[in-house]
Amino acid sequence: MTKAQQAKAPGAAALLDDWQVVMRDQLRLSAHTISAYCRDATAFVDFLSAHLGHEAGGADFAALHVRDLRAFMAARRADGVSPRSLNRALSALRHFTDYLQSRDIAVSPAFSALSGAKTRAGLPRPVGENDVARLIQCALDTARLDWLGRRDAALLTLLYGTGLRISEALSLTREDIETANDMLRVTGKGGKQRDVPLLPLVVHALNDYLAAQPFGLRHADKIFRGARGGPLAARQAQSMLAGLRRAIGLPDNVTPHALRHSFASHLLSGGGDLRTIQELLGHAQLSSTQIYTQVDEAALLAVYDKAHKRR
Repeated sequence: MTKAQQAKAPGAAALLDDWQVVMRDQLRLSAHTISAYCRDATAFVDFLSAHLGHEAGGADFAALHVRDLRAFMAARRADGVSPRSLNRALSALRHFTDYLQSRDIAVSPAFSALSGAKTRAGLPRPVGENDVARLIQCALDTARLDWLGRRDAALLTLLYGTGLRISEALSLTREDIETANDMLRVTGKGGKQRDVPLLPLVVHALNDYLAAQPFGLRHADKIFRGARGGPLAARQAQSMLAGLRRAIGLPDNVTPHALRHSFASHLLSGGGDLRTIQELLGHAQLSSTQIYTQVDEAALLAVYDKAHKRR
């Protein structure tokens, strides 16, 4: 790049500042995402400046080769950055270059040609049965209003006893529950419906909450309500469970989705077959359910190691 081109091109710092404003005001991205993307893009600009031997600017993005991007990824990997974080950095750079193109700044096709780092899928971490019982009891004992405690206990019992996604649980209406009998019709991803059996313990917890809630719920109303009467949001449910797990000293991985994992893992440990578990969870592919065989194997190995410690 000539000195004349460098003089005309906008500086990287100014571009990053403007991009941050666009992400916040136009794209409405979360503060967490904006912060992470800006860190990644700034790290790339700093690397590029050292790599090219001059302060990087907008004009430099057109002349980059795949090898330049690979050099950046290799440098980040050498710094101990995980594959997952490397992929996030690549996503940030593609997002940044989309912004550059919207400013009519030419961008090298190398950004779209570079593939991400391979990541190893982590195993779901189920919550122990005793810990689920402690969460439910804590919900009943610590709620500021009796009906709120019964609501939280019913929601936790439902998630653990049926394996529903949090969005599916919060979408249930009074009519869904009243017509369920011992089988609940659930509408999952893509509008697909499935039938999930309701254990007596789950039915009791739901009926206990419905009898205690102070709102005259109609048949079409969603059953889980917030303190002011509006439908309970997923974020509120997640916050509720976060408070409970902190109160009894459980780790951060205890989330509504972890209760779904627990449902599947404990079913498998109890002799359930994968096809049935797949149907109950609403997985489109059996491969999504097969991960629980690894969870079960890990549990068995842990028991074996405990029983047969090397002396």
